[in-house]
Amino acid sequence: MKTLLSGGIVISLDPAVGDLDRGDVLIEGGRITKVAERIDDPDAEVINASDRIVMPGFIDNHRHNWQTAFRGIGADWTFAQWAKAMHETVKPHYTPEDVHAATLLGRLEALHSGITTMLDWYHVAQGPEHEDAAIGALQEAPARSVFCLGAGWATPVSVESGIRRVRNTLDDDGLLTMAWGLRGADDTGIDTLAQELKTADELGLRTSLHTGGDHRPVAAMHEAGLLRDTTTFVHGNGIGDDELRMLADAGSHLSVSPDVELKMGFGAPLTGRALAAGLRPTLSIDVVPSVGGDMFSTMRTAFSAQRGLDGGLRARDLVHFATIDAARSCGLESRTGSITPGKDADIILLRTDDVTVFPVTDPLGTIVTAGHPGIVDTVLVAGRIVKRDGALIDIDLTPLQNRLLASRDRVAAAAGVALDGTWHPKA
Repeated sequence: MKTLLSGGIVISLDPAVGDLDRGDVLIEGGRITKVAERIDDPDAEVINASDRIVMPGFIDNHRHNWQTAFRGIGADWTFAQWAKAMHETVKPHYTPEDVHAATLLGRLEALHSGITTMLDWYHVAQGPEHEDAAIGALQEAPARSVFCLGAGWATPVSVESGIRRVRNTLDDDGLLTMAWGLRGADDTGIDTLAQELKTADELGLRTSLHTGGDHRPVAAMHEAGLLRDTTTFVHGNGIGDDELRMLADAGSHLSVSPDVELKMGFGAPLTGRALAAGLRPTLSIDVVPSVGGDMFSTMRTAFSAQRGLDGGLRARDLVHFATIDAARSCGLESRTGSITPGKDADIILLRTDDVTVFPVTDPLGTIVTAGHPGIVDTVLVAGRIVKRDGALIDIDLTPLQNRLLASRDRVAAAAGVALDGTWHPKA
């Protein structure tokens, strides 16, 4: 089957392809085969992309998807309250079914908003049945995902046995791949971190690691020879400019979650400082109990916060962070992140005729300053159309939503949590 996206504003994020005010994209066998101003292929199914922006799907490289059932409950929480609530209070009551419902609905919500690739940073850490429930949910969603298996919050318990077990079932060729969510030297000590990184290398796994603070965590890893180009550091607020340069020199990656970092008091997002150090930042949502789950609002927060500091960012930077730069952080740059012939067709079509964005004078500026999930008209993952005319295809959301509500209510009751907006955990 061939598909021709015809007549759209093409933002390729590939310098060799460039951007087209009016362009066509030909897809065959799930891959992009040609990008040009006009393509004539009578054998292709034509999707009219006029009044649409055609661009790579967004990539969220750090989200704790298991918390979807408690969306919005933590709007007023501090970081300490979030940790107390989600990890100490509600998580012990999660069954595999709760994990499955939250993971599936969260992944579909992200897909609906144009996030074609998500790294799901899983840290429920309650055994193989829970892990398999998350994996099963990610496999059910018609999307590209990375199952990042991590230990529970601030726990000395290793998940190495789980890592080895899951690695035997997931390879690097399908839509679902895996990574290792490391605990960090603050939780385990530098020797344990070194051993886990060594094991990750042996298993061919990329790693992701939460870090931050002014106690020089990156410098300690640098001195121990533990920095590498397969690790993504999450947040990083408080680390020094020289530590950012260490990450850049090692080819490491940085995931900025601007909404969570600002509202929970982590400090200013590192977007501008990372760029100044030669490090390409990426963007992520983190936790939907506290922030929205779409990449448009995440880009906008990162953009506004940095522009308010030094005026240095441009709209194109933000779109790069959320696509090709994030693809590199996941080791997927050869498969996704740009509209490049030979890559998988992970593509979204954004409406330009919607009243909330019309008229589109500067496509990149519109995406970053005015974009929202409501303009995501069509989504393709590996060439498969999974959303069309604003609706996910062949997915009945109502029973899934009912499952998630039942899950939330059961967990809340078991944990003694009020769902009327009055619950503010004492950290």
